[in-house]
Amino acid sequence: MMFSVSETAAWLKERDNFLILTHRRPDGDTLGCAGALAQGLQEQSKTAFVLFNPEITPRYMRFCENYWAPDGYEPDHVISVDTATLDLFPANSVKYCDSVSLSIDHHPSNTLFADHTCLEGSRASCGEIIYETLISMTGSVSPESAERLYAALSTDTGCFAYANTTADALRTAALLIEAGAPHRELNKLLFRTRTRGRVKAEAMIFSGLEFYFGGAVCISTITRGMLAEANADEDDMDDIASIPGSVEGVTAGVTIRELTDERNCKISVRTSPPVNAHEICNRLGGGGDPLAAGASLSFTVSEIKEKLLQVLVEFFPQERAD
Repeated sequence: MMFSVSETAAWLKERDNFLILTHRRPDGDTLGCAGALAQGLQEQSKTAFVLFNPEITPRYMRFCENYWAPDGYEPDHVISVDTATLDLFPANSVKYCDSVSLSIDHHPSNTLFADHTCLEGSRASCGEIIYETLISMTGSVSPESAERLYAALSTDTGCFAYANTTADALRTAALLIEAGAPHRELNKLLFRTRTRGRVKAEAMIFSGLEFYFGGAVCISTITRGMLAEANADEDDMDDIASIPGSVEGVTAGVTIRELTDERNCKISVRTSPPVNAHEICNRLGGGGDPLAAGASLSFTVSEIKEKLLQVLVEFFPQERAD
């Protein structure tokens, strides 16, 4: 059943004992939403926790660490945030996959796996939906929730620089600042602080960029060897997929990254209109938003590149691949 924001708020007000799930390789949106929703529900004297995500990085720990579910907690209702498909849940969430009561999401590719779904595909981030849900429930958000929702909104819009940024997103950000979100501190933490490992990794990525289709496509490759050489960790990979799309003239930026081994890779695609990132990744078994999507593939980097270029010919038919 599809829910509006007001129906979602009413559903939450009538219930208690919640567990909130986040997605694999969690970003600021899913973690900020989870923390803000748990905080908002607890402020209404409800029991609400976030299931620990084993892939969380230190950068985002502050947004959820006060809400981890205690051992043995048995929820009455399971909620997922910013998660489009069941295969995006981390391993410790599997036992809840068949019992998700409510999905709150902004991805048009959501497969409607939950009993109830609040889906607003035009939103720049799921954080906007959580904000409106809390407002509908109580008329306000606390500084604690505002901080987490600002992190959700700002990270999914690249500090309001990505093409998905809308007037509504900017208005919501202003309201969150007025509600107490420490935007200066968060902007420095999330967008203007780099470790030495990140800087070294970026240098290798920039030097290895490859261009195709007359410069409209830029592909970056990140191997495990590169990260080892740079002494970079998972936290240093935050928003790394934005690099190829930052080059002048590029309308499709692609990042191919090795994960646990050379045949376990992830691709991330960032595009500018009219190129559709979801349609590109859908050809490779993945999906996402029109401007940001991804896929997991069991092939080597070179094999993935070959498959990807075959797909991209459909989207850049007037340009040569090399």
